[in-house]
Amino acid sequence: MLIELDPHSPDPLFQQIHDRIVEAIAHARLTDGTRLDPVRRVAADFGINPATVKKAYDLLQDEGIIITEPRLGSVVHVAHTFTPENEAHLLRDLSRTIARAHVQGCSAHTIRSLVDELLAQFTPSTPPSAQK
Repeated sequence: MLIELDPHSPDPLFQQIHDRIVEAIAHARLTDGTRLDPVRRVAADFGINPATVKKAYDLLQDEGIIITEPRLGSVVHVAHTFTPENEAHLLRDLSRTIARAHVQGCSAHTIRSLVDELLAQFTPSTPPSAQK
């Protein structure tokens, strides 16, 4: 799998694995139907506990981003459906991030500019039906 982990990051390794896979999908480096490397292989490649990789894969499955079946492994599943549950999670995450930026002195204008800049990176690969 073509992801990189930062052992010095404050983010836990399972979260880094999760985030790098989501980013790879968002940037179309991983596409619908792509088989992910098995948990044990990823763990061996990074020299980490398989439970760490499994935790990342379980989170991706809970979010509907991958499908995992015994003996078949984990496969990217891009449904392009934005559910009310997805929206609640997004609002929670955005609220936390915006609150932290605000407390650190970031202006509303800068926050909007940064969000627009980030959205521009993803919009071309996102089908219009999935945009809200």
